[in-house]
Amino acid sequence: MLHKAKYSLIAILTCLALLSSACGTSKAKTEAEIATAVAQTVEAQKPEPTPTSAATDATSTPMVLPPGTQTATVAPRPTFPPASGGDQECMKASLVGETVPDGTILKPGEQFTKTWKIQNDSTCTWSTSYKIVFWDGDVMGGGYVYNFPQQALPGNTVDVPLVLTAPSTDGTYKSSWKLQTPGGSTFGVGADSPFWAEIVVSSSTKLEYGVTSVTYTVNRDPATGCPANVFYTIYATISVNGPVSITYNWKKSDGTLDDKKTIKFTEAGTKTVSMEWSLHLGSATNERWAQLFTLLPDQQEYGKATFTYSCQ
Repeated sequence: MLHKAKYSLIAILTCLALLSSACGTSKAKTEAEIATAVAQTVEAQKPEPTPTSAATDATSTPMVLPPGTQTATVAPRPTFPPASGGDQECMKASLVGETVPDGTILKPGEQFTKTWKIQNDSTCTWSTSYKIVFWDGDVMGGGYVYNFPQQALPGNTVDVPLVLTAPSTDGTYKSSWKLQTPGGSTFGVGADSPFWAEIVVSSSTKLEYGVTSVTYTVNRDPATGCPANVFYTIYATISVNGPVSITYNWKKSDGTLDDKKTIKFTEAGTKTVSMEWSLHLGSATNERWAQLFTLLPDQQEYGKATFTYSCQ
């Protein structure tokens, strides 16, 4: 059919060309023009192609993944926005106490509650819209974000407790946290340091508990001036990692020793002991020190608390 139509069209166009030439047309079509016209006519008469099942609309057909393809992605560790001007006024805190001292020994999988005592040093009121956010280390079976437990006015100290779980493998673990404003800015305590829980996990059936740290503070009475007598009270805060009895005494820079004393712990924690040192007006104006010395369960010295008496 297509061949017959093609030859019929060629014949008609040839005749038209001859007639046009015979009538004195000024410019006859060339053979190339005639051939082009024939080709266009034939192309126009081609039947439309029949659609096949492979022809689809890419914008409306969903992509099918192969069986077993993992489509879920693990979210990266969140990043926090920089503090805004308003947030910065509220991001001031200090750590004034804590439970479960560093080095506490726990059994694998043992649950415990770590509590930090945090003081609001800002001019803002912290509401329960503030958050406690995981910062670094081992999350210890907890969540990554917690609501702030209660409102804290400027200057107030509030307990911030988290229920955590010791990992199942023996070792030393640390879980660090920070606070977060409702605007999403994070801040720590002191010079923006995180606060943390650090524990030792041991599956041993015979655990050896003892002192993990001793910290000192010195109080002068009166705070200033030079009365006949000045009294210095040296405080030592002792932290232990489990139930243990500690026998200790005090050493002083003048070579004297205080009497031995014993303090008992029923669990990991801290207790504070003290000694008093009085100096008379006219005593030498030099630096002095006192230090705690444990006798049981181990013999160990723990740093020195120093002070300077400057009255004559």
